[in-house]
Amino acid sequence: MADQGPKQQGLPAVLVVDDEPVQLEMIRRELKDTCEVQTATSAAEAENCVAARQFDIIVCDHMLPGEQGLDFLVRMMGKAPATQRIMMTGYTNAEFISRSTVIAGLSSCLVKPLGPEEIAGAVRAALGSLRAYEASP
Repeated sequence: MADQGPKQQGLPAVLVVDDEPVQLEMIRRELKDTCEVQTATSAAEAENCVAARQFDIIVCDHMLPGEQGLDFLVRMMGKAPATQRIMMTGYTNAEFISRSTVIAGLSSCLVKPLGPEEIAGAVRAALGSLRAYEASP
């Protein structure tokens, strides 16, 4: 079951999807003061989270059990088009990163290894883009 953490009114909602519990906890701790963080350990679990509520941002690892994160994020373009999408990957191939960014409409594609502060920076940048979009006429 996804970890919803304490309900924090008015904070941006972020879903973090990764099959590594240590990574999820590090990211959750880094974002907890500025975002309402929910976690999932698979694309299927994340899909249930998205069906239950709206998220401002989804941060998703590419290598997940059952389904690749890229495929999940592409599907989220149709189900939650207003949600910003960030993918984490161990692939360093520039063509893969560029293609992934386009086909999944990513606001960022982060290459591992990553520290939680790098992920938090990408989340802040995506929130800035989201706020600028919402404020435009």
